[in-house]
Amino acid sequence: MGKLIVGNWKMNGLGPALVEAQAVAAGLGGLPGDRLGNSGVRVGLCPPATLVERLARCLAGSSVLVGGQDCHAEASGAFTGDVSAEMLSEAGAVLVILGHSERRSGYGETDALVASKVEAALRAGLEPIICVGETLAEREAGRAVAVVSTQVRGSLPQVLAGRPFALAYEPVWAIGTGLTPTTAQIEEIHAAVRAEMSAVLGAPGAQAPILYGGSVKPGNAAEILSVSEVGGALVGGASLKSADFLGIIAGAG
Repeated sequence: MGKLIVGNWKMNGLGPALVEAQAVAAGLGGLPGDRLGNSGVRVGLCPPATLVERLARCLAGSSVLVGGQDCHAEASGAFTGDVSAEMLSEAGAVLVILGHSERRSGYGETDALVASKVEAALRAGLEPIICVGETLAEREAGRAVAVVSTQVRGSLPQVLAGRPFALAYEPVWAIGTGLTPTTAQIEEIHAAVRAEMSAVLGAPGAQAPILYGGSVKPGNAAEILSVSEVGGALVGGASLKSADFLGIIAGAG
């Protein structure tokens, strides 16, 4: 199965940033022998909601998938400032990130809320990328596997079975810090995540890709992506620069 490499621009990017996205698309198309295309690597970019429609337009005809960074659980209603899955889909998104640690910690999102957003994404035909991960305190207390397993169990609704989705493991303490877990630590958590996904969803849970997210860079991407059960990467800051993001994608080929 090919890898899935997704860039999360977070709250970064105005109109001029679309040039970087176009450079990513051009870089993918220009690789010798279409190596990435032949290897089945899928690439996505998730910009701020204000850029989703423009990004979808400027990447039309390319292999780069467009996604949102969050969605509301309801299709419409009196939810000032929120964006529904249907709105993202209409704007051209095909992916959506849900349950990112910044949403869980900064906005108090629970596993149950994340699960309801997953259902909303599926309702709108979006492919959800469901995030889980432990804090530094939880890891130091020896609870990393237990915490992540609980999040997986609570965030994956049964309706996911038979639908395309990905799960992303992002150790909270490694996001934007420059710190990266050892390959042994990554392998341990990804194995635990896989076991929980299989327990919850059966065969579909055994097949969906598990992405790693947390200070992924061109210099460490190939090593991380070679770890057992690492099916791709969820990339933060490095996805804002086309050269860096293409370097990470090359590590998946």
